[in-house]
Amino acid sequence: MDLTPARLALLAAAGFAAGAVNAVAGGGSLRSFPALLAVGYGSVTANVTNAVAVLPGYLGGSIGYRDELAGQRTRAVALSVTSAVGAVAGAALLIESPAHVFKEIVPFLILGSCALLAVQPAIARRLGPSARRGEEHLSVRLHAMQLAASVYGGYFGAGRGILLLAVLGLAMRESLHRLNALKGLLSLVIGLAAVAWFAVFGPVAWGAAAVMAVASLVGGRAGVGLARRLSAPVLRGVIIAFGVGVGTWPLIHR
Repeated sequence: MDLTPARLALLAAAGFAAGAVNAVAGGGSLRSFPALLAVGYGSVTANVTNAVAVLPGYLGGSIGYRDELAGQRTRAVALSVTSAVGAVAGAALLIESPAHVFKEIVPFLILGSCALLAVQPAIARRLGPSARRGEEHLSVRLHAMQLAASVYGGYFGAGRGILLLAVLGLAMRESLHRLNALKGLLSLVIGLAAVAWFAVFGPVAWGAAAVMAVASLVGGRAGVGLARRLSAPVLRGVIIAFGVGVGTWPLIHR
């Protein structure tokens, strides 16, 4: 692939946007994945390269959210193990299975995640907490949901953060901003596990990934600053709006 200056500029802009959107809401891959397709990469190569490219954005977001992550170390470590296992399973599924099978249902999974996030407060009140406060990381229900979300995240990154936030909200009594911070950290873990698999078995376009990775790191830091300025109801609305856009885009452009 000949990465001309115009293509490099497009990939850099898409990487920055993806990092910022993932820090605020999730769904940044709707910006970066199509950019990779636009410059000429095939769908599987674009998907795998995108997973590498947006990874630093999650790192930037986690650094920016370090205050909100304070006191969440125990749950983060416990959920990271489950997340890594699920991500590797999802990454292996992507490489080994026909791409069109899962691709057909991805938009509906994203839209379902948005719906789940929208009704999550009501469901959480009805179900009650999965464990006592501070012991949520011991909940079998939470780990089962996190495993499923991580398999999806390892296979196809778009909407990963939205689904993770909905899962965490169902099991934990925390502010949306603290859950968003934890979501970003777990997204980083899922991305690292998937990228480790892709580095060995996947067709990564490393040149494009490097350009987008630097841009997504900067975008991730910028996105946290924006997210902090939003109230919890507004942040939830923004996340759902982004998610609906992520989910409907593939349906409209089939």
